[in-house]
Amino acid sequence: MLHPPVDLAVIGAGTAGAAAAAFLAERGLKVVVLERRTLAAAGARWVNGVPRGVFRAAGVAVPTGDEDLGGPHPFHMIAPGGRVRIDDHDVIDVDMRALVARLQARAMAAGVTFLPGVAALGRDRDLLRTSGGPIRCRWIVDASGLGGAGLLPVPDVAPHHLCAAAQEIREVRDAAAARAYFDAHDVGPGEALVEVGVAGGFSVRNVRLFHGGATVGILTGSIPALGHPPGKVILDRFVAAQPWIGRRVYGGAGAIPLRRPHDRLADDQVALLGDAGCQVFPAHGSGIGAGMLAARLLADVVADGGSLRDYEVGWQRRHGGLHASFDVVRRWNQGTDAATLGRIMALGLIDAEVLRAGLDQAFPRIAPRSLPGKARALIGAPSLARGIATTLARGAAVRALYARYPAAAARVPAWSRRVDWVVGA
Repeated sequence: MLHPPVDLAVIGAGTAGAAAAAFLAERGLKVVVLERRTLAAAGARWVNGVPRGVFRAAGVAVPTGDEDLGGPHPFHMIAPGGRVRIDDHDVIDVDMRALVARLQARAMAAGVTFLPGVAALGRDRDLLRTSGGPIRCRWIVDASGLGGAGLLPVPDVAPHHLCAAAQEIREVRDAAAARAYFDAHDVGPGEALVEVGVAGGFSVRNVRLFHGGATVGILTGSIPALGHPPGKVILDRFVAAQPWIGRRVYGGAGAIPLRRPHDRLADDQVALLGDAGCQVFPAHGSGIGAGMLAARLLADVVADGGSLRDYEVGWQRRHGGLHASFDVVRRWNQGTDAATLGRIMALGLIDAEVLRAGLDQAFPRIAPRSLPGKARALIGAPSLARGIATTLARGAAVRALYARYPAAAARVPAWSRRVDWVVGA
């Protein structure tokens, strides 16, 4: 059966897809959303840290109530021999189940039709073939997650650019033992204990008490292709070693693309959004904020009479350089062991200013007063200096390339080769 024609079909009802559908419908477009699962199972089902400024920029109310699990709270970033405390950042912890439900409800209120249990199968010109029958539409937005729906040819994400992450909220079985654990690390109530390098350079174990100490949130991640255990294994081992941690309340696990955004995000009919376009912040693998910003840009461009190609160029020029420059840092980081990360912290080369920028998903603004100390530290550690200098130079160069992302699609392949050479791909 042929579905009534629409302006736009969105594949995926998670954060990015539901946000795009809501924004587009609010601008007067007729939108349908396909979700291969139930709506209640769409998108992330765990807790994610998101900067409040991203919500405001995307036109989404900052979470409150049960959706907001607190913050901003101090982060204690720890590696062997090094420690940095990050205050004054903008990140709050968000229950993604509630955020996805809110965005879906907003889309429904704007007139969006949702088709749960329906998968995209392919496209024939202006027909989107689905398991529920064809849909005639002018545009298609693929927000179906890592790998996408295969409607726009993009390269597979290489295994060494995939983070296997896990996050769970669990009950606290013994409150006194939980306090003792954090006290032993000099971390206050409700503050985040973030240990980096627990399984290779790009790996983390982030532990924080929620709900006044009644629950604990555990976030883990690593790159298994480099020979390390995945995030779920790291999490399970930690829980098994901490008898004060009780039963699982909710959470999830999955693969997250860390590479820079795909060089092509659209053609005349299909646009990639969120994880499908690798619009994920490479420093820590969070794609929630990037997906909402991309959804807002896409909706505004299309509703104002622009093309999907205009969305592609706009995203790459506005946000691509930030993501790509942090991808350069991520590539350096994943080749660095925990002891080296601790040494870099101890020398002040990675400090609160730098780490705060990563949390807030922004370029760091280095205070001039800190530069002499950093210079002295680099002079005294020539082996570190070479790697850091190369990383900074590559980051600056790739940022400049993204500012000149080609307006002509035919010039993108040559531009892509230059980016690959700069980042060392």
